Amino acid sequence: MNQRINRAMRIGLSSMAAALLVACGGGGAGSDAGSANVTAQMDQSRRTSSGSGSTSSTPTANGNFTLLAWNDLGMHCVDGKDYSVFSILPPYNNLHAQLVSTAGGLVTSGVTLTYEAMADATGSINTSSVGKTNFWTWVKSLFGVTLADNVGLKGNATTSMTPRPMTFNKTNKWFEAEGIPITPYDDKGVKNFYPMVKVVAKDASGKVMATARTVLPVSDEMSCKSCHASSSVSSDAKPAAGWVNDGDPEKDWKRNVLRLHDEKKMTNSAFTAALNQLGYSAAGLAATAQAGKPVLCAACHSSNALPGTGIAGISPLTQALHTLHASVKDPITQLTLNSSNNRTSCYMCHPGSVTQCLRGPMGNALDASGKPAMNCQSCHGSMLAVGSKARTGWLSQPTCQSCHHDGKRELSGVNAAGLPLVWADQRFASNTNAPAAGFNLYRFSTGHGGLQCESCHGATHAEFPSSQVNDNVLSKDVQGHAGTIAECTACHATVPNTITGGPHGMHTTGNAWISSHKNVAESGGATACAYCHGGDYRGTALSQVKMSKTFTLENRTKTYSAGQTVGCYDCHNGPNGE
Repeated sequence: MNQRINRAMRIGLSSMAAALLVACGGGGAGSDAGSANVTAQMDQSRRTSSGSGSTSSTPTANGNFTLLAWNDLGMHCVDGKDYSVFSILPPYNNLHAQLVSTAGGLVTSGVTLTYEAMADATGSINTSSVGKTNFWTWVKSLFGVTLADNVGLKGNATTSMTPRPMTFNKTNKWFEAEGIPITPYDDKGVKNFYPMVKVVAKDASGKVMATARTVLPVSDEMSCKSCHASSSVSSDAKPAAGWVNDGDPEKDWKRNVLRLHDEKKMTNSAFTAALNQLGYSAAGLAATAQAGKPVLCAACHSSNALPGTGIAGISPLTQALHTLHASVKDPITQLTLNSSNNRTSCYMCHPGSVTQCLRGPMGNALDASGKPAMNCQSCHGSMLAVGSKARTGWLSQPTCQSCHHDGKRELSGVNAAGLPLVWADQRFASNTNAPAAGFNLYRFSTGHGGLQCESCHGATHAEFPSSQVNDNVLSKDVQGHAGTIAECTACHATVPNTITGGPHGMHTTGNAWISSHKNVAESGGATACAYCHGGDYRGTALSQVKMSKTFTLENRTKTYSAGQTVGCYDCHNGPNGE
């Protein structure tokens, strides 16, 4: 497919639209067409029993189905309001969902799933993107395709009060809506990086089976203005011809970037050849944009965020940007961006300081001094490591097992060279060769019952529980508290009693397990218990209770408060005691 795309690119930029339509976000050939839209806007999120037609507002699964929905990256970035100068990323968000029968198993046919906008607890709602960005004015010039207002590059519309269909992806066994062109401005023009969306599942007769409330996060905080705006504190990035001083701050830094790029590359034969190949002005990128044709950065510098882009012989976008800027000094601290070991350097360009892209348990963990215990570099390595030629952008990413192994949780998943740590223990491993041979990403991995890891743990960078209220709505709806969806009753009407058949090979929790765990420990030994309960059997983070629970045993009760760890000494004298 890439050969066809590259051949088309030599003809014109319209090939990029074709590439996006078949390749972005893991959809494409594995998708089936969706069915009819839902016709009614529900007043609130609720799970409906298809047998009785009754509704329930209780957070645990008491109907026949549980619906899980999630965004795949935890934060999608857009260029902002203006696309007239150049574009790094179009408005493009991905929504996935899986429907679970509480009798057991995924439901993959005979149902229709739709998505629609909904208000969050503050009343903020996002039902349109037109007028909040000029993307649709310039999409033809950038991607060679004409789109209707509010329609994205994969043909899916932004969230609205009209339910839109999701399609079933056979390969990943999820329902999806790829390329939703949502922006971070609600209908009142107020910034909301975490707009809510509702997913509804209906059976063939049109009866609602289940609903889910989730977040569709989007940020326009990705910017180069810290160094490239005409008002920058430092003049290190100032073009030789001087700052552009455009009155529009969104255009100003972009025009400065193009001017500087031209000055540095105009004598490069590969650059001048690319200008000709892409139909850009021979005078350079700044002149191209000035003449009314915006520049797509990925047209030259390939990006796996925009599959099929780039020109052979020109460095990929992630490699070019991170390698070039590794030696750049932070204008405030005067430290090189590569030498930084905290989020400050990354947040100069990536969302960040306001958006809080990294907002799950890893992002919120603090050390003894109250500072973040983990930073971007803890998983991705230094800026030079991110830009290494040995890495493939968007695919060579850290894995769950780099930090989670042998009952431990590391605070760094990479070595000094920025390479992921490798351990023999694969209990928390991402699936191999997902989404492509040689790569394994958390956001494409599956686990217990065929569920996607993200369906229970939350999206990358925003795993449950998140510091943002809207992120936690789904897990609270499903199981009654924020955090990894780990309560068996979230998906099982009848909780199975298993020793190793639960998520990550773990046992069932609840009174049924309390009554049988003694026999299991006596017959198999207590050694296996140490993985979660600790070598001293007094409990670890892996045996932590996430919500208050009371267990009945031997005519008495034992109550645990949320956050308390479970150990053998809680009820008797160690693993061998009475």
